Amino acid sequence: MNHMPLPATQGTQPRSRIALALGGGAARGWAHIGVLRAFDEEGIEVSMIAGTSIGALVGGCYLAGKLDELESFARSLTMRRIASLLDFTIRGSGLFGGMRLTKRMQEHLEHHSIEELDRPFVAVATEINSGHEVWITSGSLITAIRASYALPGIFEPIKCNGRTLVDGALVNPVPVSVCRAHEEPLVVAVNLNYDLYGRSAVIKHTATVQDIDRAPRQENSEARLGLMGAMVQSFNIIQDRIARARLAGDPPDLSLLPRLGDIGLSEFHRAGEAIDRGYLEAKSKISEVKRMQEVLSR
Repeated sequence: MNHMPLPATQGTQPRSRIALALGGGAARGWAHIGVLRAFDEEGIEVSMIAGTSIGALVGGCYLAGKLDELESFARSLTMRRIASLLDFTIRGSGLFGGMRLTKRMQEHLEHHSIEELDRPFVAVATEINSGHEVWITSGSLITAIRASYALPGIFEPIKCNGRTLVDGALVNPVPVSVCRAHEEPLVVAVNLNYDLYGRSAVIKHTATVQDIDRAPRQENSEARLGLMGAMVQSFNIIQDRIARARLAGDPPDLSLLPRLGDIGLSEFHRAGEAIDRGYLEAKSKISEVKRMQEVLSR
């Protein structure tokens, strides 16, 4: 799909373009597809995209003109098909090597480099040995995307130019700061995790012997997390708290907050629901986006 700017109506001033900060959120990230669909329908031109984790995947595919292919892939996913794409390993630094997913991306993105995209694109990753935030602005699009979504403990880290890179959500879950650094005048952020926990709170609690005795015999009324569930839920909390702190200090001009709290990080088979919710959230904010564009255009 080619994304060409729409011509201005005669006698009107062109609207200011917007920069998109697409946040991380694993399976919830399919909502980014719905957001981009809504913007295209309304003729809202995107000037650049900064993406973290699945935000980098969707944003990179969009700028490469491959959003149709990505949406078809996402909507085709079932739990069985997802399992077939994950290459389990116990020898590396993650549970899954990710090469089967990489082969699927290569079918559409193998020869794409970031420099060849028609608009700026930045994938956010984390250098695991130093904790530094890494902005990937050139080179292989596939490598940049893989590095940005390499969730520690789940996917193998990516070796790139002497650095070991993992998921960018560890340091910058919703990369508004990247758009600001590129001096973009109007930044719209898509935060996928806003409705998960609410504001942080401190709870005073007294531990009792009865609590300890009861724990091993706890009924199955609460689902058992398991190793994977505990890792993912912990990452959820970290990502949410970091995002709130960073966005408080460097807020976007507008936040899109799709309601995705009931979609688990690993429920990639619920793509249709996530895409629809992203679309509806973007549509509900279109008038506000256009109003801000008009103000800047003056």
